[in-house]
Amino acid sequence: MGKMGFSLVLALFLVTIGASSERKCILTGDWKNDLGSNMTISAVNEAGQFSGLYLTAVSATEKPIVESPLTGSQHVDNLEQPTFGFTVKWSFSDSTTVFVGQCFMDDQGKETLQTMWLLRVKAKSMGDNWNATMVGTNVFTRKLEEQNLGESVRSDL
Repeated sequence: MGKMGFSLVLALFLVTIGASSERKCILTGDWKNDLGSNMTISAVNEAGQFSGLYLTAVSATEKPIVESPLTGSQHVDNLEQPTFGFTVKWSFSDSTTVFVGQCFMDDQGKETLQTMWLLRVKAKSMGDNWNATMVGTNVFTRKLEEQNLGESVRSDL
């Protein structure tokens, strides 16, 4: 490869690095997971704290499902693909779920939240404690792909 070819490869590499470093995976917005549940995350403040609402599509309770509040935080030192965690206090049951995950952005700018969760249901007694916690995973995708893509929406809670 001559000097011209090397220069072209180097230029393409530098453009790729510059373009990818400008992309940021943003939690703020409306998300839908692989089970059909909907989540809205409000603005993330400078400390990485956020709140929002979660409407699950699945439940073991016979009570009507209603939106439930969530609170969480993300790491703010690396905004390209941040790790985060949040808790949902279910409004229609005596259960709580904690989610942890990471926001990923692919080469086309599509954001995905890869999460793992623990769901704690209220045990009737200490003897029933053994089966009161469930674990699982969910993948969230942005409900409106064009919403917030490449934008940093931050404010104080």
